[in-house]
Amino acid sequence: MNKLPAITLAFWIMKICATTLGETAGDLLSMTLNIGYALSSIILFSFFIGTLFIQLFSKKFHPIVYWSVILATSTAGTTMSDYMDRTLGLGYATGSLILVTLLSVTLIIWKKTEKTLSVTNIKSRRGELFYWVAILFSNTLGTALGDFLADNSGLGFLGGAILIGSLLAMIVLAYYYSKISHVVLFWLAFVLTRPFGATFGDLLTKPIEKGGLDFGTIGSSMILFVILVFLVTKSILKIKSEEKHLAV
Repeated sequence: MNKLPAITLAFWIMKICATTLGETAGDLLSMTLNIGYALSSIILFSFFIGTLFIQLFSKKFHPIVYWSVILATSTAGTTMSDYMDRTLGLGYATGSLILVTLLSVTLIIWKKTEKTLSVTNIKSRRGELFYWVAILFSNTLGTALGDFLADNSGLGFLGGAILIGSLLAMIVLAYYYSKISHVVLFWLAFVLTRPFGATFGDLLTKPIEKGGLDFGTIGSSMILFVILVFLVTKSILKIKSEEKHLAV
């Protein structure tokens, strides 16, 4: 039943890449192509449901399926957050507070129901569903939090990325040199990699006069997509090599 990847450095690199691609691809659909936040959210949430269905009914870990769901939660999270914060006028702070509450409630119910928040050994479809709901909320939260840091905090895109990067570095140190639960540290890191991806995505796409690097949503999305495909391909080849070794 366990269909989750090992939590390694490669996992986090792919997570950051996927969330950054989710930021640029979500903006590409909603703003560059001018589809709008509401319709983009419907399209991307439908994509999330489709990939999640395949993931839930898979019999083993498939890197392409898993990272497709991660990417779907990231792109959908970007447009849903923007719809809440901008179209509905809730603002980044209020939107972040609502999403923090939703994520916290999900984790609490998950813990009470499954008796664990393990992210490496989920043995029931219900537990896996809780896992993906938590990921969807965390990625949506990350967009709102990242935009808040970039636009309302005065830090700018680069300053927001540096702040989140510093917090992630502290989590890494806590992982190796403290007794804090690794499950707790995972979810802290998972939440924080989303705003890091959001601010890094803004850094790549926004004009130079606004503090960005002006690669645009199309160019940035293409670069990040190629990187993610390369990393997923490496993961597939590694799994096949291990399966071949076990067969021998």
